[in-house]
Amino acid sequence: MNLGFLASFITFSVLISYNIKRQARKNRNSEKNFWAREAQANSVRRKPLDDLHYISVPLEAFPTHLLNENPDVMECIGIAESMTSRKIVNLTGWSNTDLKLEYGTANITVLSEYDQNYTLLVRTLQKWADLLLEAGYDTEASVLMEFAVSTSTDISRTYYQLADYWLSQGEDFQVERLIHIAEGLRSANRDAIIRHLRQKLKESGS
Repeated sequence: MNLGFLASFITFSVLISYNIKRQARKNRNSEKNFWAREAQANSVRRKPLDDLHYISVPLEAFPTHLLNENPDVMECIGIAESMTSRKIVNLTGWSNTDLKLEYGTANITVLSEYDQNYTLLVRTLQKWADLLLEAGYDTEASVLMEFAVSTSTDISRTYYQLADYWLSQGEDFQVERLIHIAEGLRSANRDAIIRHLRQKLKESGS
């Protein structure tokens, strides 16, 4: 066997073994840290929820008068109406451990409910906006998407379609605003949204 090849193979094998062991150590440490934080979180007592950013649904500003013959639109309107009486909080990017550490273990159920309400709301707004866009009501659809963005939604489609709308209106600076909002997201979608919006601006010649 070629000695040079053998030496290279041995070196490669040693490096692979080292990297596997190093990754295993990192995984063990990560798991250890997770369970340490989880144990700490489970001991945190209930805290007030007064500082949460509760979201109010401005139903009167939404285009509820359009496409009333469409059952999908009416379903969206019904959900939006039901949300006016619910507590809604955007907790995207917060793990259960984070929430328990911040607000106490006893609040985790109600916080999960608030977050589920939020998820349903922004998904409904985007579905509603899609239906309006399909029917040619671009401006009215933008109202729904602008509200969703104001709550820091991380639904990428909302940002992309809203960017397309503003570019079609010749208001490229509004896309810059969307990028600024996206930069503050806690979501895993953050970087992808920012890249896509910047690409849209580049393609528009801005």
